[in-house]
Amino acid sequence: MTDWLIANFNLIRGLHIISVIAWMAGMLYLPRLYVYHSKATTGSELDETFKVMELKLLRMIINPAMIAAFLFGLLLIMADGQIRGWDFLAKPWMLAKLAGITFLSGWHGFLSASRKKFANGTNTRSERFWRATNELPFVAAMVIVLSVTTKYLDS
Repeated sequence: MTDWLIANFNLIRGLHIISVIAWMAGMLYLPRLYVYHSKATTGSELDETFKVMELKLLRMIINPAMIAAFLFGLLLIMADGQIRGWDFLAKPWMLAKLAGITFLSGWHGFLSASRKKFANGTNTRSERFWRATNELPFVAAMVIVLSVTTKYLDS
């Protein structure tokens, strides 16, 4: 397995990046749907349309992309551990990346729970709340990307 990981490191890294892009696209789009959904009358045709859009976005894009990002990320960690040793896991850049991933995972869970509230007609969050929080995943992505792309500065 180790030889396979090392031989396919660039392929795995590419698939990880593609998965993260898909996950982020969904994480940025879902709150935008919530902005407009929060203005729809419960039980209306528009409300029902948003329910379908939100469910499909989560089940067909966001959830699979997150799973793929985690799978390819873990494979990259395993390969990096074999290539460079395991001490990188305690480096500041990796800790910053893991903090960003932890936030994104929690936000993903929050968005999933919020979708259920919209589906049940029990959403209490305002359009203003969803507008204010819409960019949080992008802020986390900036932390993650910059931590990885500047990782050699702390060596």
